[in-house]
Amino acid sequence: MKKKRETRVTITDLAEELNLSASTISRALANHPGISEATKRMVNEKAEKLGFTPNSIASSFRSKKTKSLGVIVPRIDIDFHSRVISGIEEFAYKTGYHVTIFQSQDSYKREKEIVKILQTKMVEGIIMCLAMETKKYDHLKKLTNSKIPLVFYDRTPDAFETNKVMINDFESAYVATEHLIQTGCKRLAHIAGNQSIGIFRSRLEGFKAALKANDLPIHEELIKETANLRYEEGVKCANELLELDELPDGVFCANDYTAASMVQVLNKHKISIPDQVAVVGFSDYPISKIIEPNLTTINDRAFQMGEAAAKLLIGQIEDSDSDIIDYQIITLKTELVVRESTKGIAK
Repeated sequence: MKKKRETRVTITDLAEELNLSASTISRALANHPGISEATKRMVNEKAEKLGFTPNSIASSFRSKKTKSLGVIVPRIDIDFHSRVISGIEEFAYKTGYHVTIFQSQDSYKREKEIVKILQTKMVEGIIMCLAMETKKYDHLKKLTNSKIPLVFYDRTPDAFETNKVMINDFESAYVATEHLIQTGCKRLAHIAGNQSIGIFRSRLEGFKAALKANDLPIHEELIKETANLRYEEGVKCANELLELDELPDGVFCANDYTAASMVQVLNKHKISIPDQVAVVGFSDYPISKIIEPNLTTINDRAFQMGEAAAKLLIGQIEDSDSDIIDYQIITLKTELVVRESTKGIAK
């Protein structure tokens, strides 16, 4: 025997049960001062007994406030973006907002489709990191033209003014490379990210600038570009470096996944870290504290980046009555975290 499907209890149902108007029920549930305490108590007791829950979507249409944020990330399975999301959600929760997450999977087409969905104004603002494939920004300009508050983090567009939260990738890479130099490395390699992406170009430029500032040569054969900085790409780059006639004595990697693969390949070939080859990563992923030896890396403040992006966006939403838009660029300070993959080198 099939069980009859239960339907959601509505304000109309409560009104019929208590022989009151729907508007009286609604005001009683909202603790309206014009409704007596006895009526409020009666309505709330009946609502609890029948399992009534308010329809937040309908309420948001009436109030024109959804208290909802849309977040577009390239990939949730990347630790950096997971930590950014945690920062966004933490700040949003404290301020009464909820978050809906979308993944572009680094696809321009998918990013455009998500943006189109969010343009329905079911969200009050959007936080996003550009997809790897995104080179045109017309879909994003439509968002700004439609007055939907927008904040970018990490990968940001240069083509138009908007709110941005980022780090100084050039400076961070410079610090990481200079650390290798200060510990005695002279023949340095770099496993680079996709050079069509601004943040990875900046990391390569910071690497080269540190070499030049310390009068060290730039060996182009020691610079290996990857498409997505995946672990498998790091293994391939590490093996290519090991095939050279002369090993690098220091390697700066544009993320921790490729740095971890570099460490594992070196370990497999019984090459001592850091005595023969020192390794520095980028982002301070959990793997940096698991891999042996533990990885020196750059803490890119991902959680704080999420908090800052949410704070900036919600501030703009709450100040939506203002006719003046003051776009902000927030640059967070990174930190070099020194661990065993570079510590104690003496040359």
